[in-house]
Amino acid sequence: MTKLKIKIDGHEMEMDAKGGSATILEAARLAGIHIPTLCHHPSIKPYGSCRLCTVQIVKNGRKKFVTACNYPVEEGLVVITDSAEVAEIRKMILELLIARCPQEKRLRETAGEYGIFKPRFLQEDKSCILCGLCYRICEELVGVSAINAQNRGVSRDVDTPYGELSEDCIACGACALVCPTKSILERKNIYPLSCVDIKEMEEEFLCGTIDNDLGVNREMFAGKSCIEGQDGGMVTSILRRGIEAKLLDAAVVAQKNKRCGANAALVDETESILQAKGTKYVRVSVIAPLLEALERGKRRIAVVGTPCQIRAVRKLQRQGYFNDAEIFLIGLFCFESFDYESLKSRMGELFGIDLDKAEKTQIARGKFIVTVGGKEYSCPVRVLKSQVRAGCQFCGDLVNRLADISIGSIGSEEGYSTVIVRSERGARLLEATSFDRKEINRDEVVKLAAIKKKNADKNFAGILAGLPERLEAERRERAPVCSNLEILS
Repeated sequence: MTKLKIKIDGHEMEMDAKGGSATILEAARLAGIHIPTLCHHPSIKPYGSCRLCTVQIVKNGRKKFVTACNYPVEEGLVVITDSAEVAEIRKMILELLIARCPQEKRLRETAGEYGIFKPRFLQEDKSCILCGLCYRICEELVGVSAINAQNRGVSRDVDTPYGELSEDCIACGACALVCPTKSILERKNIYPLSCVDIKEMEEEFLCGTIDNDLGVNREMFAGKSCIEGQDGGMVTSILRRGIEAKLLDAAVVAQKNKRCGANAALVDETESILQAKGTKYVRVSVIAPLLEALERGKRRIAVVGTPCQIRAVRKLQRQGYFNDAEIFLIGLFCFESFDYESLKSRMGELFGIDLDKAEKTQIARGKFIVTVGGKEYSCPVRVLKSQVRAGCQFCGDLVNRLADISIGSIGSEEGYSTVIVRSERGARLLEATSFDRKEINRDEVVKLAAIKKKNADKNFAGILAGLPERLEAERRERAPVCSNLEILS
């Protein structure tokens, strides 16, 4: 690999060229020279938004100022990071940022290092410094793109499309980890959750024994209803009986859709509930039909969803969106979901079948099973890795820890569903339902839950490792539910 000779603050050093992608910021860090930055993270492309990493370079005998995070290292380059001119530029940048966000602790601390304690400019009351870390990590690393930059100049902001409640945010919390302020945690239309948020929600909405592996629970068992549905048909049976017993006014469920595999829909009668039975293994948004239910005057609503969907609804519930309604959250076990078009194409390649015509899809014992025309086709789930939806790799919650009732097939014998009751609301729904009960294999559930958590931890480890050491306390506070203390240490 080609070596480049450069000089930083009078110190000569050699650095690998990295195909021309090595930057001044990387070189300075290798040399042990601190350059402040607010918008940089090594896991995503450099952006140069905050300008705080401004340095002075000498090239061809001429001096100029550049941003260290995205300026490439060149042979013979001379870099000055601590000149009086550089310090003045950084002071001005910090003074402007403090004027915009006067309450942000990290900004005040950094400004204090440069002797800026009170800006000369008119102060605003904002928390977002427009560094772009949140939407860049969401797009480039998580792959969801739930938020992005909007408008220009003084109107520039970070938001969801049209400022509406996001139907894409999976509540993974990656954006909250990298945000240098607390701006992202204050947003009302996306749903980033931290360890602190999860614990507080468990205390507020759930009640039962704390199980370190499987979350809060009142009881765990295998159930089988009289309905022939997915596994034990427990979800369908609970919803149908809830409607019949007037415990529920309506339910948000996933209905089969040939264009995208499934879509969330509002149903308020038993026939529609029966038509929606079966797991779809695709990600849908439950927000729109839930809001529709409220607009139509429904006040006792069940929502069936995967962990990312349930987390989003819990966040909105905590923010007071449903204060005049009673929301029952029925959470499905979920290891990963699939992109329907990609999955459909893959099923055609593997088996020559049309996924649109499937009577049933199921994941069991590590296999993806499709029934078409009464015949079963199966393959190991691992061969469908390319069909997994972006963002699933950042979810460490297999058992839907924030639901009122969690239901899945793992841990139960064939024809039964594993049921975890987590709240008084969940218990009320279950009391009205008739079913057979058996013991579950808890160890089987714990084993797969640990695998999913470990996979998510690995993906979050790269984000955590790229955060400034000075934010250690905040890293622990903002860590998503899947991350553990060993990674944060």
